[in-house]
Amino acid sequence: MNVPLKIDLKGKTAVVTGGGGVLCSVMAKALAQCGAKVAVLDLRIENAQRVADEINATGGCAIGVAANVLEAESLKEAEAVVNAKFGKCDILINGAGGNHPKGTTTKEYLEKADLGEAGKDLTTFFELDPAGVGFVFNLNFLGTLLPTQAFSRGMAENNGGVIINISSMNAFTPLTKIPAYSGAKAAISNFTQWLAVHMSKVNIRVNAIAPGFFVTGQNRALLMNEDGSLTPRGKKIIDHTPMGKFGAPEDLLGTLLWLVDENAAGFVNGVVIPVDGAFSAYSGV
Repeated sequence: MNVPLKIDLKGKTAVVTGGGGVLCSVMAKALAQCGAKVAVLDLRIENAQRVADEINATGGCAIGVAANVLEAESLKEAEAVVNAKFGKCDILINGAGGNHPKGTTTKEYLEKADLGEAGKDLTTFFELDPAGVGFVFNLNFLGTLLPTQAFSRGMAENNGGVIINISSMNAFTPLTKIPAYSGAKAAISNFTQWLAVHMSKVNIRVNAIAPGFFVTGQNRALLMNEDGSLTPRGKKIIDHTPMGKFGAPEDLLGTLLWLVDENAAGFVNGVVIPVDGAFSAYSGV
């Protein structure tokens, strides 16, 4: 993999949560190519270790660390491992997140006839499971807040650092059917702005990337059929993406490395950058 920007991160320690996933594993590899020591955090240690092994095999420096972003004690243990191996965190990528079927409606629009048909095969707004909605909010919002608490204290003690959160197109305009995920990502964007202000006096910059539509393990079945053709929802997304395609994970790297680099983005703080093929700019007309 060739990085689009070659910045100097030698001597820096980067922590990437959700680092075993499709998008964040590419981010971890890019940071390592620029010289950072990378701690790949994931709920599943085998996924974290796989990415770390791939980084090390190409001359980088990485470790895989098991961590549950919803458990403060797990993150405290992960921080201790990172500090012992690499030193305090300088760059935190809050990449862990996701959706849950129990926070999702079956149809895009509520119709009166649906009120009598709700059940096993039809979930309307009125059948949304509070526990499922809560899980989505916790995974995305608390799953960003708790790692930030764990790893930004060292940044504050060292008088500087960079935090990159992962928002979404849903934070700009909510997609149909997924109110919990849309609301949670809107919270991430708001939290990014709040945290940028709160941390400004200890020289910690906080920004977010808002990806458009990228095919990942979580959403592949929603966007594509087994034969590679688009599902109806996938086609609707492509039709509303002026560039007419899904993003590739590498499309996020230019924005990531620019935001991380103090020389390039040292005065950029509290912003949410769309990387979406103009999806958020298109009215549909």
